[in-house]
Amino acid sequence: MMFRWLFGTARNCGFIHGCQRGYIYQQKFSLVNIKLKWVKDRTLDAVVAGQRDLKAAGILVSIIYSSSECCLPIYHLSHHRGQLGLPHDLKLSTFIRRYPNIFVESNFLDSGGTPVPCFSLSPEALKLHNEEVNILQQNQLEIRDRLCKLLMLTKDRILPLQTIDQLKWDLGLPYDYQHSFILNHPERFSIVRLPDDRVGLKLLFWDDKLAISELQKNTSLQQKEEDIKNGSLAFPISSTRGFGLKRKCMEWLKEWQRLPYTSPYTNASHLDPRTDVSEKRIVGVFHELLHLTLHKQTERKNVSNLRRPLALPQKFTKVFERHPGIFYISMKSDTQTVVLREAYSGKELLQNHPLINIREEFANLLKKGLLDRSRGVYKKNIDANLLDGMALYIALADICECGLA
Repeated sequence: MMFRWLFGTARNCGFIHGCQRGYIYQQKFSLVNIKLKWVKDRTLDAVVAGQRDLKAAGILVSIIYSSSECCLPIYHLSHHRGQLGLPHDLKLSTFIRRYPNIFVESNFLDSGGTPVPCFSLSPEALKLHNEEVNILQQNQLEIRDRLCKLLMLTKDRILPLQTIDQLKWDLGLPYDYQHSFILNHPERFSIVRLPDDRVGLKLLFWDDKLAISELQKNTSLQQKEEDIKNGSLAFPISSTRGFGLKRKCMEWLKEWQRLPYTSPYTNASHLDPRTDVSEKRIVGVFHELLHLTLHKQTERKNVSNLRRPLALPQKFTKVFERHPGIFYISMKSDTQTVVLREAYSGKELLQNHPLINIREEFANLLKKGLLDRSRGVYKKNIDANLLDGMALYIALADICECGLA
């Protein structure tokens, strides 16, 4: 309630007299030293809690699906462990065996006669993944625009592929987007060699229609006409129960909301990074970045290497702590995940992308497999017979090949 009052006050108050507007005025607002306490939000923690296993299982499904045999030995899957975000003390085979209704285990004998675990996909997992592939094809233009907007946020319209790889699950990009997606849009994207010898993705075409932030799109619903004219757009704010603000913090937040809003798609090099106006622009950049993600959340480490591409000052992620009414930092799953508060009503996303629906079905399948395994529905059956193991291997490869056709 307190944050809603602050937001309403910020919208209804006049901004500044005409003589105060402009560059000189903006530079006078030095960065105020305000520290706001972190308060646990159990509802948003619950939203984040299941994401780690869902992402890891989803990536493994994509890796197995894209293999020529649709069945991979554990040592091959282990090469991709760094992408999964699993705890270091958790064996990959242990994680995979938690979900026997997703991953079907067989084995073959190596040259020394030792059984090697091999994993393929269940018919249920194949069905869901085929549906996901169809959705990706049907929404290619929307996903293309999503990637364009990400590159438009950057100073040089370029990002290393390594950085995009860290965000591809959040953005809804195909696992093999470099080959299955980028090459389909040569008029928009180009693979380039960066000065540090890394490979990057460059935006070739700037679309003014896309250079409108989510906050600007919703001005008619969230902002007063006077605020729009003044350019002092305020961010939607909500709070966790039990959160309180001292009077000094309340006054600062009201003034901060009434500061000029700088679009994340415009050049902000004229802003002094030591000012609150510059900080509001940084908040706007991450407000927009989180809106580009499907779940309106991403791990904090995924944005840690965006400082140079986004032309941000040192310690730019401090805005997450300074604005807990806009962002929530969840500590679940042994990592820090930044969540956009306004995107959720309780545990429910207010805007559902078709890929979200598929992921929810997949999450339900994971829960069912884990529960059934705990009840003993599935029996661990490691077959040391090479013929039986290879028969299952070939049968599932045929199923996968039909899915790819």
